[in-house]
Amino acid sequence: MTLLLTNALIATMTDGYGLIRGSVLCRDDRIAAVGEVSSSGAEVIDCGGRLVTPGLVDCHSHAVYAGSRAGEFEARLNGASYEEISRSGGGILSTVRAVRAATEQELLAQSLPRIDAMIAVGATTIEIKSGYGLTVADELKMLRVARKLATLRPVRVAVTHLAAHAIPPEYKGQPEAYIAEIAIPSLCAAQAQGLVDAVDAFCEGIAFTPAQLEPLFATARTLGLPVKLHAEQLSDLKGVVFAARHGALSCDHVEYVAQDGVEAMAAAGTVAVILPGAFYTLRETQSPPVDAFRKAGVRMAVATDLNPGTSPVASLPLAMNMACTLFRLTPEEALAGVTTHAAAALGLRDRGTIAPGQLADLVIWNADQPADLSYRIGWATPHARIFGGRIA
Repeated sequence: MTLLLTNALIATMTDGYGLIRGSVLCRDDRIAAVGEVSSSGAEVIDCGGRLVTPGLVDCHSHAVYAGSRAGEFEARLNGASYEEISRSGGGILSTVRAVRAATEQELLAQSLPRIDAMIAVGATTIEIKSGYGLTVADELKMLRVARKLATLRPVRVAVTHLAAHAIPPEYKGQPEAYIAEIAIPSLCAAQAQGLVDAVDAFCEGIAFTPAQLEPLFATARTLGLPVKLHAEQLSDLKGVVFAARHGALSCDHVEYVAQDGVEAMAAAGTVAVILPGAFYTLRETQSPPVDAFRKAGVRMAVATDLNPGTSPVASLPLAMNMACTLFRLTPEEALAGVTTHAAAALGLRDRGTIAPGQLADLVIWNADQPADLSYRIGWATPHARIFGGRIA
């Protein structure tokens, strides 16, 4: 199949916005040419001067889960802290109970509407983590559902093993035993079944320390899987330094990262994934060190962190606006954060820019300048979405 987008303002994202006016030629599922292009016999879409960007990449989500935590949202507004809710059996563990109780088909049915919402506002690649099962069987159930979603919707799914997300009640006070008996065996089983693309963990006072995570990351290295880390969201446990030492693709949240962590990320090429949805929902006050990342040359991605408790956000354009408004990213940084840098945070080199050889995943926006996508609070809308060289 050959598809030609004409009369477009193209944000190639190859050098800043990389703006050019012209056409994009797609052959099969790849971009064949960009610029002054013509092709006889191609299906033609006249973009009418609209903005065309790479398909958006959501590089951090927990989109597979069961149940709701609206009650916790209300409790926080009545004064309870995130840590208080977690320590009283709420937080992640309340979702764990719902996921364990759900059948695989029920979990799939509850997750599909969230994927549809993400797709509707421009996402063409979505990373989905496990981490709400916390048994070998339930973690594998989540990973199977994540893989299945990509067969039911026009979206690419990167699947991340996150069994080291929380310590379940049956392992209370035994984090090392949980890693040895659940996290590592579930990872090995997931790798054997082709269910995992990367390994993540939550490094925080209410979760795991770097020392406790060392065996898990060593296993990931043995299995040939890249790692990433939820780090420095609530405090500085030096998780970023630990992750960078393991060559992590990304460190995510990073509100409390210190200069040594910034320097370690820069040296390792680790991407900082900025998650304003959680910052907003939790009403946090400690912002990630955006200026320090800029000065050190650390790439910044932006993601929804879609999850039931701390970031019930399914819109990347909304996350872009939040990143600009709350953290003072520029609109250009925000768009790079959901395209080129988000792809880098997943270790994917075949998407995130509009260039020959890249996947033909594109979004035609009802906009005539890139800043519109960050400027509009939650209503930047696609005119059309191209997935694998086809309108989807």
